[in-house]
Parts: sequence; C-alpha cells; structure tokens
Amino acid sequence: MTEDTHSVLVVTKDSKISQATGIMLMPPLFETEVLPDFNEARRRISERRYNIILADYAEGKGEDFAVDASESLSTILLLTPTALFEEVSYRVEGYGIITISNPFDQFYFYSMIKAAIAVQYKVQVLSSQTTKLKVKMEEIKLVNRAKMLLMQNMSMAEAEAHRFIEKEAMDTGQKKIAIAESIIKRYG
Repeated sequence: MTEDTHSVLVVTKDSKISQATGIMLMPPLFETEVLPDFNEARRRISERRYNIILADYAEGKGEDFAVDASESLSTILLLTPTALFEEVSYRVEGYGIITISNPFDQFYFYSMIKAAIAVQYKVQVLSSQTTKLKVKMEEIKLVNRAKMLLMQNMSMAEAEAHRFIEKEAMDTGQKKIAIAESIIKRYG
C-alpha cells in the first residue's frame, strides 16, 4: 500500500452496498476489502490497520462493531437507516464514529469518504505527535531517576546531577538517555 492508497474495510451482508462501494472505492486510490461477517471483521482489524472502516448498521450489529472498532486508529463510517439516523448518530458520535444515512447517493457518499480521508490524515499526525511525546516523557523519567540515584549515591545536589548527566553526554557523544540508563544500571 502506498501513501496515496487508502485501505478500506467494508462490513456488510447487503450486496447493493458492497457493489456500490466497490464501484466508488476503486484502485489505485483505494484498497478495499469486503466482509459479510462482523466477527471476521473484528479478527481482521486486530491483525491489520485500515484507514477507513465502513460498517452497515445491520439491525444494530454494525453499531456494536463500529463502537468496538473505534478503539483503533481507523476512521469509522456507519451506514445507518434514514429513520434511525439521528438516534444512532447521537449514540456513536462520542466514539468518533461518522454516521451516513443509507440509502445514499454517490456524491454524498464520496464526500463522506473524502472527509474520512482528511480525518485519517489528522489522526496520523496526532498519533505521531503522541508517540513522540511518550518517548520524550520516558526519557525525562529515566533522566530524573538517574539524577535521583546520583543524589543518593554520590551526594550530589539536583543541579549537580543534572550537569553531570549533560556533561557525560557531551563528553562521550551519547544521548542523555543512554547516560541515564548506564547510571541506573550502575546504582539502580
């Protein structure tokens, strides 16, 4: 899958929906997989990541599946009967699920897919930023732990311990986290 290809999982037993989505979500822009079974779809999303998951309401089974799938980083679209649109939309919007009324026209559907793609790009950026922040926080925790060990074992003040770690990092050409890990290994 290239950066310009969007993986889509369509979960429906309705052949009209699978045919319509198959026509609109064509390669090379979309890599589409259609599954008729929600349990199989649950298994698939545990094995791989999809950019977009499109689920048919299917008498409520699709809503349950969409809520479960919302824990992933995928953008979830739930095809909902028009008569139930407001009620279902209200229940699932807190999970970040986008509802689409079914039946739908091609322009409306394609517009929602484009919105889902935009949301997916934003999710990827935020996920990347979150990962970087987690790494930075872990680094800060390790450096603080190393400082505490230096304070306890070498009778250093906090500022001295901090300078010691920074100086060691500069002198050895290593990152502060590597110095902190060696201090923790030595004294921890």
